[in-house]
Amino acid sequence: MTTTYAALLRGINVGGNRKLPMAGLRALMQETGYDDVRTHLQSGQAVFTCGHGDEESLAAELAAAIEARFGFAVDVIVRDHAYLRAVAEACPFPAAALEPRQLHVTYLSAPADPSRYADIDRAAHLPEEFRLGDRALYLYAPDGLGRSRLAERLARRPVTGGLIATTRNWNTVVKLVEMTAD
Repeated sequence: MTTTYAALLRGINVGGNRKLPMAGLRALMQETGYDDVRTHLQSGQAVFTCGHGDEESLAAELAAAIEARFGFAVDVIVRDHAYLRAVAEACPFPAAALEPRQLHVTYLSAPADPSRYADIDRAAHLPEEFRLGDRALYLYAPDGLGRSRLAERLARRPVTGGLIATTRNWNTVVKLVEMTAD
């Protein structure tokens, strides 16, 4: 049985660093044995089908292939359609009433320990807010991510224990749900 997945690559094609052309990524993924490979934007989203492995093994396989081909390490999170849909549906903020630039999801490679965020004074950052979900962090930033003091504070948290985190805006969250739908 084949499953449709999205691969989320962290920190590529940002500010001219770690350049990874999407055509090259698609070719690499096809050579690695993935089918129906498509990419979205230049910021590291690829959708594919595969009949072997699980999310973690596919992420490790793709990360190793990227490093071997392009010469630099890239953190990769792989999630299936059901998970991506569940994350969108579980959004604790009124997504339909917000501008997509105001809402972001940080996908995590493992569940986040709530104590990791316990020292953040949430009231001091209002109206910005964040909430934890299943291997996801939701961020409401009414003035956008670039102006968000809360996003900056969250980003400064050290990523430890092999936890991978990569953020997508709400447009991309919705598009990945659509692209991975069977």
